[in-house]
Amino acid sequence: MDQSFAIQETLSAGETCLLHTVQGILAVEEGMESRLLSLVESHGKSMICLYTHRRMAITAEDVGLDRVLLIQEGFAVEEVTLENDRQIPGSDVTVRIASGGASLLVRLPFGSHTQMFLREVRKRCSPGHKDAMAVDPEQSTGGEVKATPRYGHRKHVTGPKISRETVHSSRVLASEQAQGPSPWLCGQRDTLIQSWLKQKEDSYTHLQSFRFFVGTYNVNGQSPREDLQPWLSQEGEPPDVYCVGFQELDLSKEAFFFNDTLKEEEWFKAVTQSLHPGAKYAKVKLVRLVGILLLLYVRTELAMNISEVEAETVGTGIMGRMGNKGGVAIRFRFHNTTVCVLNAHLAAHPEEYERRNQEVQDICARMQFHQLEPGRPPLAINGHDVVLWLGDLNYRLEEMDMERVKQLIRARDFQVLHQRDQLKIQMDAKLVFEGFQEGEISFQPTYKYNPGSDDWDHSEKCCVPAWCDRILWRGKTVTQLSYRSHPALKNSDHKPVSAVFDIGVKVVEEKCYRKAFEEIVRSLDKMENASIPSVTLSKTEFLFKDVKYLQLQGESFTICNSPVPCQFEFINKPSEDTYCKPWLIAKPREGFLSPDSKVVVELELFVNKSTATALNSGEDKLEDILVLHLDRGKDYFLSISGNYLPSCFGCPIQALCYMKEPIREMLPEAVRELTLMPLLTDDAFRDEKPLDIPKELWMMVDHLYRNACHQEDLFQQPGLRPEFEQIRDWLDTGTLDVLGPVVGSNHSVAEALLLFLESLPEPVICYKLYRSSLECANSYKMSSQVISALPKCHQNVFRYLVAFLRELLKHSGKNNLDMNILASIFGGLLLRPPPGHTEPGTVEKQKAQQFIQQFLCQEDSTT
Repeated sequence: MDQSFAIQETLSAGETCLLHTVQGILAVEEGMESRLLSLVESHGKSMICLYTHRRMAITAEDVGLDRVLLIQEGFAVEEVTLENDRQIPGSDVTVRIASGGASLLVRLPFGSHTQMFLREVRKRCSPGHKDAMAVDPEQSTGGEVKATPRYGHRKHVTGPKISRETVHSSRVLASEQAQGPSPWLCGQRDTLIQSWLKQKEDSYTHLQSFRFFVGTYNVNGQSPREDLQPWLSQEGEPPDVYCVGFQELDLSKEAFFFNDTLKEEEWFKAVTQSLHPGAKYAKVKLVRLVGILLLLYVRTELAMNISEVEAETVGTGIMGRMGNKGGVAIRFRFHNTTVCVLNAHLAAHPEEYERRNQEVQDICARMQFHQLEPGRPPLAINGHDVVLWLGDLNYRLEEMDMERVKQLIRARDFQVLHQRDQLKIQMDAKLVFEGFQEGEISFQPTYKYNPGSDDWDHSEKCCVPAWCDRILWRGKTVTQLSYRSHPALKNSDHKPVSAVFDIGVKVVEEKCYRKAFEEIVRSLDKMENASIPSVTLSKTEFLFKDVKYLQLQGESFTICNSPVPCQFEFINKPSEDTYCKPWLIAKPREGFLSPDSKVVVELELFVNKSTATALNSGEDKLEDILVLHLDRGKDYFLSISGNYLPSCFGCPIQALCYMKEPIREMLPEAVRELTLMPLLTDDAFRDEKPLDIPKELWMMVDHLYRNACHQEDLFQQPGLRPEFEQIRDWLDTGTLDVLGPVVGSNHSVAEALLLFLESLPEPVICYKLYRSSLECANSYKMSSQVISALPKCHQNVFRYLVAFLRELLKHSGKNNLDMNILASIFGGLLLRPPPGHTEPGTVEKQKAQQFIQQFLCQEDSTT
C-alpha cells in the first residue's frame, strides 16, 4: 500500500514527496521503532523526512513528523551489515544515514521500493548533483533538523556495532539477484527486446516442478501455545516454498487502530521453529495488516532464484480503510515464473456473501505492485503466472439447519454438504474468483469450535459449521497434491488448513536464452532506419453522462500501431502540473507498442471528496483535453466532457441547511450561490430561516437510531457499494421522506454517514478552531466554549451527533461499541487539521480523541 499520499498531505506548498514512502525500523535508545521515510524536495533542496505513524498511513492524520535529514555536503547513506545479523544478498537492507554530526541506523524492507529510494537518495548526494551542496549552518543542526517541540527532544544513539562480514544462514531473506535472464533493460529499444523475449519464452525455458506448502489459520487472537508441526510439517518430503497465513492475529483495539501488535513476533518464531526439519529455510518476506499476517519462506539453496519481491496490503474495512478486513500479498519471481500469494480475511456473518464478493473485487482492483523498471505500470494480482489465494474467506453454508449439517458431517457426506457452500455457489455462478480453482473438500468444516476442543460451538450464537478457511489457486502449471484440515490444533475456534502443490516453474536455459536474444537483436537492427512512428486511435471524443459521487465511470479506446515500434505517453499541457484533471485517470498512462500491435486504454472518471465541492458549485466542470504524445512522433488530442449530478456529499453544512429541496431539484445557480456563500456566524444575515441541521444528515441518523442501536459492529463493518449508491441517490433526489428498510443494511447507512462527514469541505468543528479544541481537550468547560463559538448550523450538527453517539453507548452490550471506538472514528472526522497545517503526531491525535470523548461521557446530552 502506497503511504506517500498521506505524507504529501502534510507538506506545504512547494514541497513534494518524490517517491513511494518506505517503512523502516529505526534504532533508538529505547530499542527499535517503526518509521516512514520519505524523500522530499522543498524549494529546490532535498531531504529525508522521518515520520512516526499509528497504523498504515492512509491520510495525513495517521502520521507525525519526527525529524528531517538534509541532503547536503557531508551527507552519506551506506548499506551495512550488523555483526549479529544473519543475511544473504537481497535481504532486508540496513543503512546508516549520516548528515553532519547526526547518524541514524535504519532497516529497510527488501524490494523495489527500497532500491528506488536508495538510488534516488544517492543520486542527490553524488558530486555534481544540484542538491550536493552546503546548507546554511543556521538552518540546520549537524544536518539533522528535529521536529517541532511538541514531539519532544530525542537523544541520538549510535546503534549496534557494524561488521562487514556477511553470514549465510537459513534465517534470512532471499536474494534480489536471480539466476536467469540479464538484468532489467531500459529505453525503447530494450523494451521491445523484453517484449519479444517474453513471446519467445518457450524456446529458452523448461518447466521444473517445485513443491509449495500453503497454510491458513485464523487464530482468534490467541498466542501460539501448541506445536505447529502437525500442521506445517506433516508431509514426508520437505516443501521447497512455504506460504503461511494467519487471520485475527490480535483482536485488541490497539491492533485495530494502531496496526501494532507483539503477536507478530510470537507467531513468526512459532512458524520458523515448526518448518520441516528435513531442510533449511530462508525467510523471504513478512507482511501484516492489523491481524492479517503472511509469511513466505524458501529452501536456502533455492534462495538465489527468488527475485523482484514485493508486498502490498489492502484494507476493506469501514470506508475502505480499516485493516480489520482485507488482504495482504507477496509477489515474487521464482526463476522465470511470477507468483503472487495472497492472504485475505473477508466479512463475517452468513448473510454477507455479497459483501464478501465485493471485498474480493476490491482487493483485486486495489492490490497493485510497483515494478522496479522505470515507466512500467503497476502489476495486478492476475498479471502473475501463478496466484495462490488463502485465508478466512468466511463463506458459510446456505440456509442449512444445524442438526442436518451435523448429521451430514458425522456421515462424512461432504459432497452433499458442499453443494450448499456459498463459495462454491458464487464461483459456479462466476460472481467471484473467476478463473480460480479449489480442490475437492474431503475434510469436515473448519469453523466454529469451542476453543481447546473438537466440539462444535456451544456459545449463544451457536454458529452453523462452515468451511470458512480456504485455499484457491489459478495457473496453468499448478497441480494440487493434498488439501486437508488439521484438527489436532485446538487453540482457536478455527482449524488450520493446508494444501500442497506441485508447481511447474519456468527455468531459463542460458545457452538457448542467448540464442533467442541474439536473434531478436538482429531483427531489431533491420528496423533501425524505419520511418517516424504513427498510430491510429479508435476514438478521440469521450462523453461521461450523469456522473455521480463515488461512482466510477469508464470509457475506453484502442491505440493501433504502425509497423514502427513506438513509446506513447499522456503528457502535461503547457502551464499545467498534471496530464489530466484530478477526477480523471488514464490506464495505462504510458507504454510501448510493438510493430502492428495495439493496446486498449481505459479512461476512468471518479469524483471524490477532494473534487466534489468544486463540481457542485460549478467552479470546475467535467471538461478536459488529454495530449497523447509519441516519442519521435506527433501528438494526438482527446476531448473529455460530461455532466456531474450535484450531491449533498461535498456540500458545506451551511449550504445544506439552506436547501429545503433535494439538491438535484435545485437550479445550478442556486446550488452555486449556497455552496460559495461565506460561512455565517449569525443566520440573521439572510432573510430565509435555515434548517437546524441538514435534512440528509437527519435522515441517516434517524434511520440508525430507529433500526441500528443494537447492531453489532456498527461503524466497524463496511456497507455494500450498491446500497451506498441507493442511499446517495435517495438523499440527493428526496424520493423517500425517510430511509426505509429497502435501503439495505444498517452498515451501509452507517458508512454513508461517515462518508458524508468526511466529504464536508469545512469539518463540523471548523478549521479555525482546531488548535483551540486541542488545547482544551482535558477541560469539558473550555471545550464547551469552543463548541459555542461555532456557527449555529455547525453547533447543531455537533450536538445532534453527540446525542446520537451517547444513545448508541447505552446499548453497548448489544452493539459492542465503546467510547474509545466512537471517539477514534468520529474524532478524525469532526475535528480535522486545516489544509497546510503541520501534520499532528500521536499526541495531537490523542487530544482530538479526548476532545470528542469528553462529550460522550457527559450526562447532559444537550452539550
